[in-house]
Amino acid sequence: MEPRMRPRHKGQQFPVADLEAYLYAFGDDRNPLPETVKVLDEIIVDYVIETCHAAALCASYSRRSKIKVDDFKFALRRDPKKLGRVVELLNKQKDLQREKRLFDVDEGKLGKGEGKKEDRAAKRVKVER
Repeated sequence: MEPRMRPRHKGQQFPVADLEAYLYAFGDDRNPLPETVKVLDEIIVDYVIETCHAAALCASYSRRSKIKVDDFKFALRRDPKKLGRVVELLNKQKDLQREKRLFDVDEGKLGKGEGKKEDRAAKRVKVER
């Protein structure tokens, strides 16, 4: 039994339509069997729980009670595809946050860092050449 394990909710954790779409995208029939959908749901839930427990273990090694993003990176370090996808999504999130800060929605124009973006783009062009 995992540390601090909580009782699981019975039944589906993810919407059936989403799981059916995943199965179809990976080559299954348009209308998969209900048992197949249930098994996929269990596999996904187990994977998420195991990954969270591995990240919690990494945090406990660092003598922290809270899990950080780096703990998930460390837990996924042996799977380069998953780690690469996590890093890619984190970079996208940072870019979106930066863009939101730059764009002032109330005024409909660029905010404080207005000229900085063009300067960075010009520097990238110089570095690439």
